[in-house]
Amino acid sequence: MLSRILSATTIGVDAYIVNVEVDLSSGLPSQSSIVGLPNASVKESRDRVKLAVRNSGLEYPFKRLTVNLAPAEIKKEGVNFDLPIALGVLCSSEQLKTSPEGYVCVGELSLNGDIKPVKGMVSIAYAARQAKARGLLVSPENADEAGIVSGIDIFPVKNLVEAAAFLNGELSIKAHKADISGWFVPASEPDCDFSEIKGQEHAKRAMEVAAAGGHNIIMVGAPGSGKTMLARRLPTILPDMELEEAIEATKIHSVAGRLPGKKPVVTSRPFRSPHHTASDVSLVGGGVNPRPGEVSLAHNGVLFLDELPEFKKSVLEVLRQPLEDGFVTVTRANASVVYPARFMLVAAMNPCPCGFSGDTRKECKCGTGLIAKYLKKISGPLLDRIDIHIDVPAIRNTELISDIAGESSESVKKRVKAARKLQTERFKGSGFYYNAAMPSKMLRKYCKLDAECVALLKLAIEKFGLTGRANDKILKVARTIADLEGSPAIRSPHLSEAIQYRNLDLYF
Repeated sequence: MLSRILSATTIGVDAYIVNVEVDLSSGLPSQSSIVGLPNASVKESRDRVKLAVRNSGLEYPFKRLTVNLAPAEIKKEGVNFDLPIALGVLCSSEQLKTSPEGYVCVGELSLNGDIKPVKGMVSIAYAARQAKARGLLVSPENADEAGIVSGIDIFPVKNLVEAAAFLNGELSIKAHKADISGWFVPASEPDCDFSEIKGQEHAKRAMEVAAAGGHNIIMVGAPGSGKTMLARRLPTILPDMELEEAIEATKIHSVAGRLPGKKPVVTSRPFRSPHHTASDVSLVGGGVNPRPGEVSLAHNGVLFLDELPEFKKSVLEVLRQPLEDGFVTVTRANASVVYPARFMLVAAMNPCPCGFSGDTRKECKCGTGLIAKYLKKISGPLLDRIDIHIDVPAIRNTELISDIAGESSESVKKRVKAARKLQTERFKGSGFYYNAAMPSKMLRKYCKLDAECVALLKLAIEKFGLTGRANDKILKVARTIADLEGSPAIRSPHLSEAIQYRNLDLYF
């Protein structure tokens, strides 16, 4: 007897509905097969299903089992299909009174019949809603994650017996409602705060500008000057995540199996800090079966690259596409997937190999040629894509031992949110929300300059030898500085400050 059950699989960050067709026919169980481009983990479902059915007190028929996963041209991987295959066996052997065809069923089965959680549940819930399914059967651990998506009923089932009883109408399960509002409650005491940073007012101002406009930033300074402290406190002044942003980030982290343990949704902006020995695949994603990399895990958040020149040149160069486009396309022989990757890049580096070039406390032992070679590890095209360049000098002893606390993150965050609000209203309906994402064609409309500003920008282009992209970056940063002051027009002080944030252009 043939039975059909709906399930789903993920490709990239999106999910696709899969028809699981189960047929029991005359023959030996050893002749059973699963077809439809399954990988090894899917093929192993046959043994898990067999033992799960028997250990649940149900009958596993002594017949040949054939499972077809349609459409056959899509590669299937993971353990999503354990539950639908088991239900298909029960339906084909007439142990289920009604067909579960209207439900999307997803879950891994343990050998005792318990249903375990799977990855990519947010994407699967979206696919189920789009398919207009009657409901989604998942493990209790996946219920909150799936519940983020409205418009689809989520039915948590603990084990195979419970799932069968629910489909037979013998057990009533109330559709799960996720408490989304409770997940967005901020922590009473953040782990770190801007007030903990001694001195470095210029650097903190640059961080505020970067946060207000979503700009990429690179810091150059001696060891111990506070570059890492500044980077790790940047998320504390960024605007809180909206529900749409949280869902986008959650889809990526769910597919990668990186969701936080206590919450089924990413509610705080991601902060990713890969080591400088990271490969290009770990950074942008890929592999035999493509998985999202660090740039995608940092989507809607911050990617911090410490000791930037220590990264392999090939690794740094692959950043150019996501920095420009906001997404990563990973193409392999068996798949081509697109991962979102719109993040703020925060990079830090020493001014020279020893770290003390220009430092008044310690003498630099690096020659001019060695310093030039060190700086050339960062290519001009990559540096062009970084909006703000700042020097972070060593902290003076008087500032280091001072008891005077700096401005708190909450205070800075208020100004950042006010500037972001102006940008959201400015770009309403355009598909982007902050100045850094502004396309070049809109610069003339929103970054108009008076005669004084034009003369100033022309002088900067001649002195620094700025490229067209660097010129656009200056205009975007100047627009953000004007937004922080609530100014409708860019004035010469705004443009002057933006030009000061391009000091590395002198070396390239």
